[in-house]
Amino acid sequence: MIGLSHATLALGGHVVLHDVGFAAGAGELVALCGPNGAGKSTLLRALAGLLPGTPGRDPRRVAYLPQGARCAWGLTVEQVAALGRIPHRDRVAAPVTNALELCGILGLRAARVDRISGGEARRAMLARAFATEPEVFLLDEPTADLDPAASHAVMRLLRATADAGRTVVVVLHALDLALRYAHRVVVLAEGRVAADLPASQALPAAAAAFGLPFGPDPEPRLLPPG
Repeated sequence: MIGLSHATLALGGHVVLHDVGFAAGAGELVALCGPNGAGKSTLLRALAGLLPGTPGRDPRRVAYLPQGARCAWGLTVEQVAALGRIPHRDRVAAPVTNALELCGILGLRAARVDRISGGEARRAMLARAFATEPEVFLLDEPTADLDPAASHAVMRLLRATADAGRTVVVVLHALDLALRYAHRVVVLAEGRVAADLPASQALPAAAAAFGLPFGPDPEPRLLPPG
């Protein structure tokens, strides 16, 4: 399990999280949802132990993928994924190959990460997290830059990873993905937990946080694969 109890955190003199309690256990995919500035990324960074006053984490057990993560060097996709082995201080190839395959980019292993699409580069960064073989994944907007089919593929992977016994916490703005794939949805608003519900029950609270109505949509729309 990973979590925080009664966490109040300030950044630059501004309180970003107010008495927040949160926990996620093995076998759970938990989506953090809410409007911009609600404190989602701050909560994820706090869980990762990256903010003052938060408990440090073992990087072999907890993998953190920040929002907008990019590789600034001309590494190959395989070399980027292999960075996930740094916490283990080894060069074992099998976890890297497996991570590339899971993330659907094995065929790009020799390509330079700065010469592929933004969505492909995003999956290379996700593969780095999988190559670590952690017990806990903390992922900030892992479907950003991805097309709809790839977004569903990544979320299916994360759900399967949780169902296999890992802990997965993701920040998501795509409510449809959160409601379809997460076990739980935690809605944040103004630095507080507004709701913590099973995904099947979370739509009203999430809609309220965004100030939007909800209901059946009579217009044609994209459907998830399968």
